[in-house]
Amino acid sequence: MKRLTILVVMVAAGSMRAEPIRCDLLIVGGTEAGVSAAISAARQGVKNIVLVNDIDWLGGQFSAEAVGAIDEWTLYRDRKVEFNRSGLFLEMLRKVRARNAEKFGLARPGNGFCASETVEPAEAARLFRDWLSPYKQITILSWHEPVAVRVEAGRVERVTFANLKTQGQVAILPKLTIDASDWGDVIRLAGAKWSAGPDSKARFGEPNAPVGPLGIHQNEMNPISYCLVLRETANDAVIARPAGYDERTFYGTCNTTAGAFAKLGWPKKAQMMNVPAFVDTAYPEGIYSSPVTIYTHRRLVDRVHNRLAPGTETILVNWPTQDYPLYDFPKHVADALEKTEAGASLKNVAAMTPSQRRIVFEDAKRHSLGMLYFLQTTVHERTKTPFRRMELTDEFGTPDKLPPKPYVREGLRLEALYMLREGDLRMQGKEPGWAKHMAPDLAFGFQFNIDFHPTRRVFLNEDRSGPWANVHTENRNWSTHTDRSGLPLRCLVPVEMKGLLGASKNIGLSSIVSSALRLHGHMMLTGEASATLSAICLERGLEPSQAVADPKIVREVQLRLVRNNVLLWPYQDLAPDDLHFEAANMLAVRSIFVPQGSVDFEAWKPVTRRELAVAVERAALSLAQSDEALKAWTKSALRSDDVADWATLSRWFGDLGWTPSPGLAARGKNRLTRAELVRNLWLAIKDRPEAFPDVSKYLTPGHDSDGDGIVDLEDALPFDRDNNGVPDRLQPK
Repeated sequence: MKRLTILVVMVAAGSMRAEPIRCDLLIVGGTEAGVSAAISAARQGVKNIVLVNDIDWLGGQFSAEAVGAIDEWTLYRDRKVEFNRSGLFLEMLRKVRARNAEKFGLARPGNGFCASETVEPAEAARLFRDWLSPYKQITILSWHEPVAVRVEAGRVERVTFANLKTQGQVAILPKLTIDASDWGDVIRLAGAKWSAGPDSKARFGEPNAPVGPLGIHQNEMNPISYCLVLRETANDAVIARPAGYDERTFYGTCNTTAGAFAKLGWPKKAQMMNVPAFVDTAYPEGIYSSPVTIYTHRRLVDRVHNRLAPGTETILVNWPTQDYPLYDFPKHVADALEKTEAGASLKNVAAMTPSQRRIVFEDAKRHSLGMLYFLQTTVHERTKTPFRRMELTDEFGTPDKLPPKPYVREGLRLEALYMLREGDLRMQGKEPGWAKHMAPDLAFGFQFNIDFHPTRRVFLNEDRSGPWANVHTENRNWSTHTDRSGLPLRCLVPVEMKGLLGASKNIGLSSIVSSALRLHGHMMLTGEASATLSAICLERGLEPSQAVADPKIVREVQLRLVRNNVLLWPYQDLAPDDLHFEAANMLAVRSIFVPQGSVDFEAWKPVTRRELAVAVERAALSLAQSDEALKAWTKSALRSDDVADWATLSRWFGDLGWTPSPGLAARGKNRLTRAELVRNLWLAIKDRPEAFPDVSKYLTPGHDSDGDGIVDLEDALPFDRDNNGVPDRLQPK
């Protein structure tokens, strides 16, 4: 990659500034979302892409944040299973399996509690970099951090980066910018609207939002964690006692020390894990079965049960006790922050400068190392667990052998054209069904529980210089389930700023929803969606806000995503390889055919005449169809619960003037299945113009397109007056 080499040489000459770089698309952040965006854009023909990263590792949670156990479960038929994978996330998982198979002879060597897919972080970093290497239109700048953004006429025109190695600077002049970074610094520096921390109940009316005023609790966010990657060794590998270590901080780690934890008089709300530190199991019942232990919680490579070579047993420790709350800091951290700027210790971490964040990160590292030391000493002395002979791997190349970045669960949230909120996806039944609001502009489907790790700390005897424990609060905790939902495309587009899109965690949603939309797959899909929208905007010379306000272009974005194997509608049993994948997704987002009673598509289930009639009627209403043709069809559309056949489908298509294939009638009385219905129905209508209401004022401030009393910018279903999931134009008059 010659351009990359030249740029590094120019900047490495000291403090001199390199010439500005012009590009079509600037992607900030080498996260999994950033890489996904770069690859997606390149595949769609974007010619000049610059990907800027503040370190050299690519892959975010997979690699730099060391979350190699890919937690992605959903509740399905009363069991916890993996959510249906799609898009570039599925492609990466296939690469992970192939690499594991090559190295261990097994695609899935982990046998862990909360992940069936695992990857060692350094392997993931190599996979992401190798993935990018064929795309010569992508220039990668490592070790660069955004320091300034120039905005002209409300549009991002120039982003300046500092080289962290040389202190030189380079400016990039992009046509469009995607902020897929950890903390949304380009969004913040550009002056685009954003928020971080809890939303008050008054903002979105969320059942579990605080009433306020929030005060210092405005900084309460899902905590960061420095993950520990440990590999077995033949010798004792106890680390040096970390600076400021106090074993009382970790008494809540497991039931081995729970008694001591309680005797100290910690507040009852302090987080205490009543589980063992170590129990050996291969989890024959599958993920999320008993028991849960620190050792097997996120095991990456299970040597013993897989009979692998000695020295390959590897675990990831990412345990609630090592979570690091992001406000109400210990005194030494608060003092260090205040030395940089008066009031810095009271700032939200997203509003801090990178150097201020690094002060917080250093203490979070000490906290994680303290927990490892606790496992290797106090816990080992009481139970003889294997942690004493588990050593930190050296794969990260860092002096402390910790990952180059913390695991970030929540960051800056873009103020977008729509903000996904708790009421859109809160679970309404015993098992997840379709969410209350399935927006017409879905960019991808998802489902995960509202999952806050302990967000606050309490100090023993209220001494901020002493040990602390992390705690949950009443409304910010884990295991609150959601229905199957999707992210509207509008959530990627700023409410005001032009030339800018969000990705990764820098997207339009409430704090509560952010806890349910933050996993590896979610983040990759945000990148893919932003890149697809960007590609179309660059092709058409449009601003993102113009594109998402045009339903025809939204459909084009959705179709392109589906054809790139992205699941728009969150069916559990629909695979990208299915011949009906495109049809099932596109008819669902158009509200033409969505099976009820299950989160499965059930491809081979017979269709009733009633289901067929509803689907055909909505399809006809979605087009610029003449009233005469619709009336003619209505006369023959006998609706019953009898199974529909091919002959009926052929006749109804003919009544509507859709020129049915001779093959339909030839199948006569053969039963019609869902897969056959959607494929034929989509074939009949996909090239016909879809009829839309007047959208000339759609998404303008104060406008209410469907007249339901909810302005477009607050309306998940902006063309559905009764908010029943069926657009007004698809409901018979």
